[in-house]
Amino acid sequence: MTVTDAELTTLASTHDIISLGAAADEVRRQRHGTRTTFVRVAVIDAAPGAPVDVPPAAGELRISGVPASRAAACQRVLEVVAAAGQTPVSAFSLADLEEIAATEHVPLRAFLEELAQAGLELVSEAPFDRLRDPRLAVEEVNIAGLALARLTIQTLPSADVAALYREIAALQHDVGVIHAFAPLQRAVNPAVPTTGYDDVKRVALARLFVSNIASIQVDWSLYGPKLAQVALTVGADDVDAVSPLDDTGEGRRRAPLEEVRRNIRAASLDPVERNGRFDPRPA
Repeated sequence: MTVTDAELTTLASTHDIISLGAAADEVRRQRHGTRTTFVRVAVIDAAPGAPVDVPPAAGELRISGVPASRAAACQRVLEVVAAAGQTPVSAFSLADLEEIAATEHVPLRAFLEELAQAGLELVSEAPFDRLRDPRLAVEEVNIAGLALARLTIQTLPSADVAALYREIAALQHDVGVIHAFAPLQRAVNPAVPTTGYDDVKRVALARLFVSNIASIQVDWSLYGPKLAQVALTVGADDVDAVSPLDDTGEGRRRAPLEEVRRNIRAASLDPVERNGRFDPRPA
């Protein structure tokens, strides 16, 4: 299904969420079929010296938080990579790394190269609306030898979602290295309150407008199973941040692995576990 620019404009303003979701689902299935990926993520504290727990089920170790300095960031990466074994390690927000580089008066690329030399493989996220120069920042990640785990939105900057998504599609056209886009904001903007309807519509529009990014992602830990399942029927194809801890205290069916698989299958899709590199993991 090819959607023209005029059709996109019409879809962006529609209140017919059923037709919009069906159009996005068609585009998603043309690209991915029924294949739906998910990753189990262990979140690691950014503070140097904090414990590093590596659950065997984790497909990604994600260092979360704002490092106090370049030295602290590199030290923490060294510690986590040493404990990770073959598990991919991602770390930090690219916007926070920009701020640290500016504060310490070093080029962003030099800082990213230091992190790569410490063993980092992926920058965890690039919040489009927080980056000073999104194109330059994402290019610097690539030039430094790192990958970007996902492009995100921190706080929806305006109600004009179509314009925002066109900017993101233009960014990907220029850089060509973004694999996943998570369109639901990480923090609520009081000036632009959202509803479940808004969230579903934004996922669908992301799939339609940002056709040059392979995966549209929803965060399981942030938005929960119910919204994730609906998002998968309106264009999303990847589920991020599933817990790697298979606590069966409430029964096997309530364990995170079984729950995410069940929700994906309930959307008539096929679950495929991946790691942080987007490589499939053995069943």
